[in-house]
Amino acid sequence: MTQLPKPSQQQQLSCLKIPHTDPEIHSAIIHRLLFHLSQAEDKQQVIIVCIGTDRSTGDCLGPLVGTALARYNSPWFHLFGTLEEPVHAVNLQDTLSSIYALYDNPFVIGIDACLGQSASVGCIQVANGPLKPGAGVHKELPPVGDIHLTGIVNVGGFMEYFVLQNTRLSLVVRLSDIIATSLHSAIQEWKSRATLVARLD
Repeated sequence: MTQLPKPSQQQQLSCLKIPHTDPEIHSAIIHRLLFHLSQAEDKQQVIIVCIGTDRSTGDCLGPLVGTALARYNSPWFHLFGTLEEPVHAVNLQDTLSSIYALYDNPFVIGIDACLGQSASVGCIQVANGPLKPGAGVHKELPPVGDIHLTGIVNVGGFMEYFVLQNTRLSLVVRLSDIIATSLHSAIQEWKSRATLVARLD
């Protein structure tokens, strides 16, 4: 569970925040992801780390995204964190250590739920740099990702554990579906473009 910091002006320029009800949300997220992916090297392995637990309604966004992405059985990325094998506070450090031992200079995409202001609930964010899992519930965990996506699932600032347990599953499922489909489409398009350029060269 990530906590939203107050973004600087530079961070605002590199961060997309969009309500899940926006009719253009898929294209907006895909476009922003393609912008960030264009900063990666063609040969970098893409690693997606979906953080959270299936034991909390509000914190199951990451595992839901991971489970949805796993169904694509895509060759374009490596996936960590599903409902069956979640990545959470207990095993996050070991998971990251394994990733950097297995893959040379990977491009890591972090995914997590977060709490925010009431007006932002239901928004999805795409931002440059790592997310800080656990900050929303006052845990010290390692940062994750060269870029990250977060879904704002409920209001933060008080009784965070209670708020997470009383988050509407319908909202979390909707956010996870948008993130998974948009992320898969963006990576597929990025890889297709890279393959086409390589052929032309």
